[in-house]
Amino acid sequence: MDEVAAETGREELGVIEQNTVLSESGLDSLGFAVVVARLEERLGYDPFSRLPKDQFPHTFSELVSTYRREF
Repeated sequence: MDEVAAETGREELGVIEQNTVLSESGLDSLGFAVVVARLEERLGYDPFSRLPKDQFPHTFSELVSTYRREF
């Protein structure tokens, strides 16, 4: 996430805890989309395509859980 922050002109994000709210992490929506796209490239799947449209991770731990459920 720090790599994407730097590429999009953001400052380093600092420490991200399990309960860090994604919208308050320092990444904007474009940066977050880049993170998700890179995860899809590296992992070979998009877990968000299987989630209900109204279900979206709000915290860092929810994001991690979204990917772990798929394995």
